[in-house]
Amino acid sequence: MKNLRVTIMQFPVYWENIEKNLKFFSNKLDSFRGKTDLVVFPEMFTTGFTMNVKEFSEDMKGKAAEFVIKYAKKLNAVVCGSVIIKSGGKYNNRLLAGMPDGKIYCYDKRHLFRMAKEHTVFSKGSKQLILNIKGWRVAFYVCYDLRFPVWSRNTGNYDAAVFSANWPMERNYYWKTLLLARAIENQCYIIGANRTGTDKNGFKFSGDSAIINPMGRYVLNAKNKSGVYTGELDMELLVNFREKFPVHMDADKFKIF
Repeated sequence: MKNLRVTIMQFPVYWENIEKNLKFFSNKLDSFRGKTDLVVFPEMFTTGFTMNVKEFSEDMKGKAAEFVIKYAKKLNAVVCGSVIIKSGGKYNNRLLAGMPDGKIYCYDKRHLFRMAKEHTVFSKGSKQLILNIKGWRVAFYVCYDLRFPVWSRNTGNYDAAVFSANWPMERNYYWKTLLLARAIENQCYIIGANRTGTDKNGFKFSGDSAIINPMGRYVLNAKNKSGVYTGELDMELLVNFREKFPVHMDADKFKIF
């Protein structure tokens, strides 16, 4: 089984400006065909973390969905990130994953950040998303989900987990610590994609995007500099470590629903 190349787009996000963000990221992606298998954007990468959902939501045929499908085909890679989607009269903070074959898959953020009143305007999700990407089973989550290990518990059903985030610098210690914890406890690779810059509410973002291996060691550590970062997930390392140190065999059994 091949290793998986993962690219993280760590940049500031233009506030409530879908067109400008998509144009900016388009320019960054154009040269990556054949160089990556999975591209991950931060949370709400087309708007910033706004609660102005009526004005900036899109449907599943909108510009954001078109964008991830277009670049998934163009790069021959999975392209994902969360955006504001209106569906069935409700609003979701929805991660879109565009596939090279033109299909699109979705994950609605389960844990809504009440300190920013996200739970008052968005509807929470109830379904997991795990995709097969070149033989790798990859689970997808959004930002605040990182704090809730029961929801992201690996029951032997995934090899890597993605967290698309908008995590402020004032809490970056928690971000970095929880990424490490999720990798160690789940014996998997963890991919955390966070933004940089300052949003209109005055929150600063230090990035600190990372790829962490199942032993809790950094494969990639973007720290606080904006840029495009690519790291490689090693399947042989993952399989050998799980065989050598099979803590999953002693895990407690439970069901979420």
